[in-house]
Amino acid sequence: MGGLLRRDARGTFLSPDTASTIELGCELGRCLGPGDVLVLTGDLGAGKTQLTKGIARGLGVTDDVTSPTFTIEMVYEGSSMPLYHFDLYRLNDAAQLEDTGLFDVLGADGPCVIEWGEQFSDDIGEERLDVFVTRLDDEADPGEEPPRRVTLVARCPRAERIIDALGSRLDA
Repeated sequence: MGGLLRRDARGTFLSPDTASTIELGCELGRCLGPGDVLVLTGDLGAGKTQLTKGIARGLGVTDDVTSPTFTIEMVYEGSSMPLYHFDLYRLNDAAQLEDTGLFDVLGADGPCVIEWGEQFSDDIGEERLDVFVTRLDDEADPGEEPPRRVTLVARCPRAERIIDALGSRLDA
């Protein structure tokens, strides 16, 4: 990782720039399997989509990954499985989830990354890995890109294994 990305604690990483956030996502993507669910939480501009770009790269996706704010869902074909990418920012009621296709892909043939899904965590279920992306604006000079803190919180045994696998990849 060029020594730029730093592990702060188990499941917590400090990323100094966009490239490092994407690289962290790439390593995370290499740890994912079919049916894995990640809920990405963070303010606008925190780096959720940059992390997802890296996850896609780690899965062998060659398409340009953008946030599906208006389409709600994008499906990207990876080298061995698809990546399901959702952006639930525009939704404000759990009843709206039925029309997104989310429930069709939870537990399916590829990992599912959900931006702005924290408001629907009860509907998504406990079989997930929560990923919190935080801009550390106070640690940057004016006009400088702020570093990010990426914190992974396991909600199930599979998510614990993902965190451990990511830590092993980064230690190698």
